[in-house]
Order: sequence, then structure tokens, then C-alpha cells
Amino acid sequence: MKDYQASIEKLRKDAAEAALVRDLTTDKVKRDVYSRLHDHLSRLADEVERAMSAAKTA
Repeated sequence: MKDYQASIEKLRKDAAEAALVRDLTTDKVKRDVYSRLHDHLSRLADEVERAMSAAKTA
């Protein structure tokens, strides 16, 4: 379970960094790319959390 938690923390940290870059850039293309990256990493973290919850209940 520690591996799951470490993965979640890393994904959340990476998503936050992508959001920071997105907010700081003035280039629209880069802003869109980092926005999609933020969304993707956040969804992955959510999926890992769901998998962790499912493993606990199984």
C-alpha cells in the first residue's frame, strides 16, 4: 500500500507543477499542453486512489 500512496503523492505533485507552469506561461499552446497534462495527472492519481480503495475492500 505504501507504493500506491507514494505514486499518488508523486502524481499530485507533478500535477501541481504542471498547473504552476500553465499559470505562468504566456504562450497559449504551452498553456493548453500543461493544462491537459495537469488534468491527466490528476485523473491518474484519482484512479490509483480508487484502485487502492478497491484493493482494501477486496
